[in-house]
Amino acid sequence: MCHLVIEQMENDQGHNHSDVHRHEAAQESVAGQTPLRVLAIDVGAGTQDILVYDGRTTPENCVKLVVPSQTQVIAGLIRAVTAAGSPLHLSGRLMGGGASSGAVADHLAAGLPVTAEPDVARTLHNNLDRVRAMGVNIQESAPPGAAIVELGDIDLPAIGEALAHFGVEMPDTVAIAVQDHGYRPGASNNDVRFEYLQRLVENGGALVDTVFREAPDGMTRMEAVAGLISGAYLMDTGAAAVLGSLGDPVVARAVDSSGAILVNVGNMHTFATLVKARRLYGLFEHHTGGITLEIIQELVERLRAGTIDAARFTREFDGHGAALDPVYRDVGPFEFVAITGPNRAIARPLGYHEAAPHGDMMLTGSYGLVEGVLMRMAADGNDTGLSLSAP
Repeated sequence: MCHLVIEQMENDQGHNHSDVHRHEAAQESVAGQTPLRVLAIDVGAGTQDILVYDGRTTPENCVKLVVPSQTQVIAGLIRAVTAAGSPLHLSGRLMGGGASSGAVADHLAAGLPVTAEPDVARTLHNNLDRVRAMGVNIQESAPPGAAIVELGDIDLPAIGEALAHFGVEMPDTVAIAVQDHGYRPGASNNDVRFEYLQRLVENGGALVDTVFREAPDGMTRMEAVAGLISGAYLMDTGAAAVLGSLGDPVVARAVDSSGAILVNVGNMHTFATLVKARRLYGLFEHHTGGITLEIIQELVERLRAGTIDAARFTREFDGHGAALDPVYRDVGPFEFVAITGPNRAIARPLGYHEAAPHGDMMLTGSYGLVEGVLMRMAADGNDTGLSLSAP
């Protein structure tokens, strides 16, 4: 069951005082400026993991929330409309599907009508003819008597209200991670997603290039989030997990020396990467619903050996693809493997290191978002001197 966790730990017992001094020193280096605060939201299929980062304190002392993701919240609202026997109208913005799309299908199966605004309808499928074939009528406004449910991956007012109850002000800087399949007319979602993953590796693999100020072309879910929150930093959930893992000192040491294989076993997707010194050398992405211990082990070994092949991956496995920079064969193999994610127990018998950045595995992606913001700011000429990567 998803739950709410709000933490602001105030007990100094067990604190790493070197980390405290490191943050204080960094903040002093930008004296006279407003202290950096970031609202980081890692949007998953089951939960949205939220961090209110404050550069004046350690990551462990920052406010955190783990709450149901918007697709879960909206699915509950739709089920209530179904139970009431009312027509359903979908408004708002395109968002990730999953639970909410399933609830719409159940509403239709109950013989109840569904209408949707054009942009929102693409939550169900990017091809609107396919949406109509499901039985959804696409129109700009709600018909009389319909219950209106507003879609969107982020409910910023709700988050602000929750924080306000505890006297926490909303930060001005917002960073959001979503898993985006993307869309291009004439291409499948998997094709667009695979091309995006390939570009991450082929364009030099710099991790800072996984942090966006504008949504990449075709990434419709990121575009929708940017429409909801102007000026937000954007990342893919897989890339955020990679950066967040660097908050675990064991992982950071491996990445900064001999290189590492990082595996995030999420609720919907399993994303693995070859990383050394803030550079990606290879990756694969598999649907978690079809993943097994044996598949993880085989794919990790192919990554390590530098034999993972995009065409073969597509033929043999249930996922979005694989990519490998040929340069890896000169710098590898990377022996160290770390796992994270809510379904990491699948791989536990393999004995991989279980990453817990800043002591909190569930906030891996959120920590990665903040690290991404700090890296992007530095690349844009505004180096704060701050980092969530373990020393």
